[in-house]
Amino acid sequence: MEIRIQSIHFDATEKLQAFIEKKVGKIAKSCDAAAKAEVILKVVKPETAMNKEVQVRIEVPGCTLHAEKVCDTFEEGVDLCVEALQRQTEKYKEKQRCK
Repeated sequence: MEIRIQSIHFDATEKLQAFIEKKVGKIAKSCDAAAKAEVILKVVKPETAMNKEVQVRIEVPGCTLHAEKVCDTFEEGVDLCVEALQRQTEKYKEKQRCK
């Protein structure tokens, strides 16, 4: 699966990028149909808590799975998004089995 990371208003460190690739890569293992993933990282309001916005979009045949979270750290946001997307991929696979 191709993973594209886009950071808005800051530069993502290599450590953060490796963390994202590892976490989002888990979704690729659980859902073979996932072709492409896009991760958008954004600092919403500097100098405040809960100012890191993470959006993860995964394209699968027939639809796009999407999760968006606002947290204190990007790592926490990625974790929460991946959990949400894993639930969405399970539902997607159930629907594909029923067809």
